[in-house]
Amino acid sequence: AQNVPNADWEKKVTEYFKEKLKENNATNWVPSLNDVPVHYLKPNSLVKFRCMVQDMFDPEFYMGVYETVDPNTNARVLHFGKYRDVAECAPQQEIDLNSSQTVTSERQTFYCVPVPGESAWVKEISFFDWASALLASQARVSPSTSYTPSRHKRSYEEDEDMDLHPSKQKEQHMGNSSGGDIHGCVEPKRLETEASAGHHLISPNCSPPLDLNFPLPGEKGPACLVKVYESWDSFKVNDVLEVYGILSVDPVLSIINSEERDSSALDPMECMDTAEEQRVHSPPASLVPRIHVILAQKLQHINPLLPACLNEEESKTFVSNFMSELSPVRAELLGFLTHALLGDSLAAEYLILHLISTVYARRDVLPLGKFTVNLSGCPRNSIFTEHIYRIIQQLVPASYRLQMTIENMNHSRFIPHKDYAANRLVSGVLQLASNTSLVVDETQLEQGQLDTTGVHNVTALGNLITWQKVDYDFNYHQMEFPCNINVLITSEGRSLLPSDCQVHLQPQIIPPNMEEYMNSLLTAVLPSVLNKFRIYLSLLRLLDYSISDEVTKAVEEDFVEMRKNDPESVTADDLHRTLLVARFLSLSAGQTTLSRERWLRAKQLEALRKARLQQQKCVNGNEL
Repeated sequence: AQNVPNADWEKKVTEYFKEKLKENNATNWVPSLNDVPVHYLKPNSLVKFRCMVQDMFDPEFYMGVYETVDPNTNARVLHFGKYRDVAECAPQQEIDLNSSQTVTSERQTFYCVPVPGESAWVKEISFFDWASALLASQARVSPSTSYTPSRHKRSYEEDEDMDLHPSKQKEQHMGNSSGGDIHGCVEPKRLETEASAGHHLISPNCSPPLDLNFPLPGEKGPACLVKVYESWDSFKVNDVLEVYGILSVDPVLSIINSEERDSSALDPMECMDTAEEQRVHSPPASLVPRIHVILAQKLQHINPLLPACLNEEESKTFVSNFMSELSPVRAELLGFLTHALLGDSLAAEYLILHLISTVYARRDVLPLGKFTVNLSGCPRNSIFTEHIYRIIQQLVPASYRLQMTIENMNHSRFIPHKDYAANRLVSGVLQLASNTSLVVDETQLEQGQLDTTGVHNVTALGNLITWQKVDYDFNYHQMEFPCNINVLITSEGRSLLPSDCQVHLQPQIIPPNMEEYMNSLLTAVLPSVLNKFRIYLSLLRLLDYSISDEVTKAVEEDFVEMRKNDPESVTADDLHRTLLVARFLSLSAGQTTLSRERWLRAKQLEALRKARLQQQKCVNGNEL
């Protein structure tokens, strides 16, 4: 309103919020839809949302500038429509649709869901960061004398006595909250901050249940229509974003779902849409709130223990401090995973390499850096694989365990497909965000017949592993969506699925009570140590890596020598795999270039792994 003659007012809004969010750790005290149910938040207030773009709707036209007129006095008032869903109009005024001042603008709507498979610890830490910042802002006497812990300073040196379980952490963080209202947002029970439970919600205005279209079964949290006003071309399906914007939950938005709706409230163009498309694209705002984006950024990662952006100066200090103590963290993590893998230190080494692997480039269609590990020798139908997944869940920010049963293969929806009646992308299990850990449990597989769906699902899994892509089904054609998913396959014998590396498990200990043994592992590790593991695995995936010309030449000569000594068993695939092992071995030690020592260590690990497979083959015939 203050900048009516000035066309740059929109940039001023964005700049204003950018600057404000840098002050006093403001990003932490902005309430998040990931943590706080919509009904606790004030409409038209500033909120944030950490999410994945599940679908992208058609661009939307709105009245960027419009004029209202009072029929009695003919007084005219100019309004702005940006960051709003419903036009503002006083009771005695009406909108002049023929005004020469009217400006039609465009915005892009994205359908966004919480990051699929996001770990509970990520949600908990984000929630506590917000609650702590809010408590600190309430207790603040003056900004200059107060201390507010910032996200990237959240120390991995946390109190040694903090219990691993969220409820204890909650008591510590929320102990003082009973004295204040905290804007009516904080609830003592974390469970009450979960917005919706499951895929389907019954809306009073919708006869069938509303499918929130989450990719994974059993997911919780809000889905949102995120409306972007600028640079929307830079965002695409499956991107992970953090958006800051204005929350819109106006009940008028639900009119479109009502059969008795007033036709004058609708845009005439809406009549071209099918009823199903209207229902899906304009769900009740109480169930699917709208966010009008002021600022949005793609996230490199979703680990709240790490700085959001590693390029800033403060972040570089954090990284260098952590890298200085990397060696003991790696040793502790190796010990922890060795215990989890029943005393098998070789399998633990390869699991670390797998967890820090990432697709760093693509050469033509070949994804470079993928490192799918097949952990064979797992006990059949045992709780062992379930507990291995639980441990991985505690270490990585997002994960999913896919139980490979005949039932799941034949009846699950793996591949997203386009529903043209509703004009939306219906999600599937393989619509995952980058850097998600997918654990495929093949020990559950029994004899049975795969139907057409099952065959398609197994093929899609194989393509994901081999090419790091999923072909979404658009009925008349398929569209490739590249991805970066860490796949770990647990199996009894060699997996039916392709893999980059097979490691056969050799347990050194057989615990009498597997459940008790695995549970004691997690309860024994201190939260501060667990946080170091989490930072270690997330940080190393983001580091750059290179090989000098000198080392490249030495590796080539070494490989030629290996081929001379054993021409039949040493192949180009062996060179590629050993280079991958050397890459992740170097990074796991905090080294961003390959040294001669790491190359020799990689060769040694590969020799041990192959010898173990050969030994197993001799024992079990041709099983492997």
